[in-house]
This record gives sequence, structure tokens and C-alpha cells, in this order.
Amino acid sequence: MKILLVEDEKQISDYISKGLLEAGYDVDTVDNGEDAISYATNYDYSLILLDIMIPKKSGIEVVKYLKKQKDSTHIILISAKDQIQDKVVGLDAGADDYLVKPFAFSELLARIRAIFRRNSEGNDNILTAQNLKMDLVKRIVSRDDQVIELTTREFNLLEYFIENKNTVLTRMMITEKVWNINFISDTNVVDVYINHLRKKIDKAFDKKLIHTVRGVGYILKD
Repeated sequence: MKILLVEDEKQISDYISKGLLEAGYDVDTVDNGEDAISYATNYDYSLILLDIMIPKKSGIEVVKYLKKQKDSTHIILISAKDQIQDKVVGLDAGADDYLVKPFAFSELLARIRAIFRRNSEGNDNILTAQNLKMDLVKRIVSRDDQVIELTTREFNLLEYFIENKNTVLTRMMITEKVWNINFISDTNVVDVYINHLRKKIDKAFDKKLIHTVRGVGYILKD
């Protein structure tokens, strides 16, 4: 799940971004309201974490603009303002939730999970490939109803494969998406993680999901 973080205080932005990445979310960061609107209208996000006191356009202005455009992306406002009226204004503008600084990171994660649970419809948060199922909200992977324990990185890697099933993914594409970097030194880190993933989701089953495309990369066949 991809999150847009809008925060102009770099230390806070870095802290939240690092925590979200470790929790398995894909994160983009901007530091002003105009960029927030640009990113939100040009890219697909599951959630926007939006500080109210940001340059160029305030968080409230961003919310009102997006809701006027019928944007259904979930929004959590974060602010040092803790008065009831401030919360009312933010929620009335169209935000899903309001979190007062300073906050425990565990509370932020709980608020995010609650929004996804509350707003999920049908199986929108379920990914499948053959007899494998991924629940993106509960972060549970199973195959033939057998639960498979994955690390955060393995989970993100599998999610990327299923979202692009039947498509060949190069090692560079995988590092950019799963490791969130544009370049990785000449190591076999991708191959190592794919080997770990194969042992967990393929080894005990006759039909294999992940296949090597020699000289190119990997593909998950549905």
C-alpha cells in the first residue's frame, strides 16, 4: 500500500517515513501543499498523511481541493493543534482522522490499519495468484489455507510480484520498488530474497509460482 506523507519538518518526516517503510508501506514524501496536490492527483495512494501547517497551501486547503475533485483517497491529518474546533474543521473538510502531535508511532499505525479496515469493500485488499492469497490489511499470506510467515521485505516482494503477475520483472525494477532505491551495488540481494520467498511459497507445493527468466529477471505466473 502506497502512502503520501506531507510534512515540512524534515526530522519528523524522516522519522515517520522510516517507520512506515519498516512497517511495509511504500512512501512518497513532500513538504508543501502544492506538491501534495500534484502528487495526489498524478499518482495513486491508499492514504495521505497530511500535516496542517505546511507552506504554500495548508493541509485543510489540500483536503478541500482533493474532496472537491471527488478524490476518494483516505486522509489522516496530523497537527500540533489540539483544540476540538481544529479537529472539527479538519474532519468537516473531509479528512478521515485527526492525530495530534506528538504521537506514538504505534498509534499512527493503528489509525492507518483502522481506516483500511473501516473503508475496505469486498475483497479490494485481497490479492491472489493461483491458490495463494494475500490479505494486505491483516498482512496474512496463505496457500491452500496454509498460513505462510513472511518478513516485511518478503511480503513487499511478493505483493509486487502479484500486482504484476504474468509480467517479467527485472532486478532493477525490483530494487526500485521493493528497496525504494534507484540503484543498488553489484550484489545478489534480489536473488537471495527471491530464494527465501520461493522456499516459503513454492517449495511445499507442486505448482511453482515464481520462475526465472534467464538473463532478464523473474516472473510470477498465475
